[in-house]
Amino acid sequence: MQTRIEVGILGATGMVGQHFIRFLQGHPWFHLSWLGASDRSAGKKYQDAMVWHSAGTVPDSVKEMVVEECKPGNAPKLVFSAMDAGVATDIERAFAEAGHIVVSNSKNHRMEHDVPLLVPEVNADHLKLVPQQNSRGWKGQIVTNPNCSTIGLVMALGAMKQFGIAKVIVTTMQAISGAGYPGVASMDIVGNVIPFIGGEEEKMQVETQKILGEFAGDHIEPLAAKVSAHCNRVAVVDGHTETVSVEFTAKPTLADLRHAIDSFRGLPQKRKLPSAPAQPVIYMEETNRPQPRKDAERERGMAAFVGRLRTCPVLDNKFVVLSHNTIRGAAGAAVLNAELMHSEGMLG
Repeated sequence: MQTRIEVGILGATGMVGQHFIRFLQGHPWFHLSWLGASDRSAGKKYQDAMVWHSAGTVPDSVKEMVVEECKPGNAPKLVFSAMDAGVATDIERAFAEAGHIVVSNSKNHRMEHDVPLLVPEVNADHLKLVPQQNSRGWKGQIVTNPNCSTIGLVMALGAMKQFGIAKVIVTTMQAISGAGYPGVASMDIVGNVIPFIGGEEEKMQVETQKILGEFAGDHIEPLAAKVSAHCNRVAVVDGHTETVSVEFTAKPTLADLRHAIDSFRGLPQKRKLPSAPAQPVIYMEETNRPQPRKDAERERGMAAFVGRLRTCPVLDNKFVVLSHNTIRGAAGAAVLNAELMHSEGMLG
């Protein structure tokens, strides 16, 4: 691109906002030019407005930038939202009403009937929902990415959807970074497993059905499959590991499933979008892989890794899937969504 598109971040001082800043460094299409946060941070230089919790040091490109309040006005047309769920609804809607394109990592609008819940390799056609947001009187729009535990599951299932998904049982082993900062108290998580993450199981179940559903003209017809999730927090820093059992209507062989995984590609790969992994779902032959410490950051954290594909004596087949929760499950997912929208001519 001759001229990069100006972008901003809502909630720039938080943990997810910091991941957005890191992921956008050197981006060939997008130039980060605006940072928004709470009124406590507004007016301060970025380096003085937050405590840097991400890897490395604060990038030089944002150190001296002055943080503004999360209000429409000076922000560029395209903004990425890393807002806390407690305040995201009104702020994101205010930006959409004012004509901004909000690409959000927050949960608040994901399940609304006219808002795409997007995984570009799986359901790019769900962007057809966006024009319906005009009926709200918005001059702009909101597009969301899924929960960090949902993304790996739907990428793997997206490769297998052709065989007819009837039932899914998924058990997650979720990294502590998924809880934000400071996350989970060390006395609770070290040497321990916490078998409950508030709202997580419900989000995984309904988000999976929406993402794998079909665009039906004015809404998404959810996937009819039954989805059951068990969500656990474990003492891993980054990378959500999930064990999955699936029942299919077409009864594919293991060879059929392997071929589907190995050949799976989507629009991001076809169009060579900057943040898209060359192969979105990568199968690992080793009997003890994938592993978060060894595999989560491969492919810039943007691929899902599948292993241990085998027959399930209860349903049909079972496997393990790993994805990076703060990259493909948050900042990287939103940036890829915006790249797809730009490739569709939606960013103006």
